[in-house]
Amino acid sequence: MTIKIIAVGKKHEKWVTQGIDRYETRLRKPWDVSWVYLPHSSLAEEQARAEESKRILEKVSSDDYLILLDERGKNLSSPELSALLNSNLGFKQVVLVIGGAYGVDESVRSRANTVWSLSKLVFPHQLVRLLLTEQIYRAGEIANNRPYHHV
Repeated sequence: MTIKIIAVGKKHEKWVTQGIDRYETRLRKPWDVSWVYLPHSSLAEEQARAEESKRILEKVSSDDYLILLDERGKNLSSPELSALLNSNLGFKQVVLVIGGAYGVDESVRSRANTVWSLSKLVFPHQLVRLLLTEQIYRAGEIANNRPYHHV
């Protein structure tokens, strides 16, 4: 399964890259992760949200399963995330979106097949990237009944 992560902001900081690399090298086929980085908008809040949202949607095709990360989304356990990722294998790919500092507008939210919250807490975007990569790895391990995830 191809998983594309669209992240608004700079490329990974070194410490994030090291952590992400750790989990991505442990991922087993058919799980493939790719990253698309979109620069922050230089506009003000509402305009930045609209511009970034437009650029996000330009990277998503109609046959992608889109998961938007948002603190107001649905909380999923790791087994629920694994089931979700594995239930959508009929789609071209799964696309996960980490919006910019001001979030995304309604166009992205309404396009999303799932709005997912990692937590009610708000995390820095760099940390979200690392957490997301670990959860994708964990989901793959759960799906394949490997012992990484302990209940």
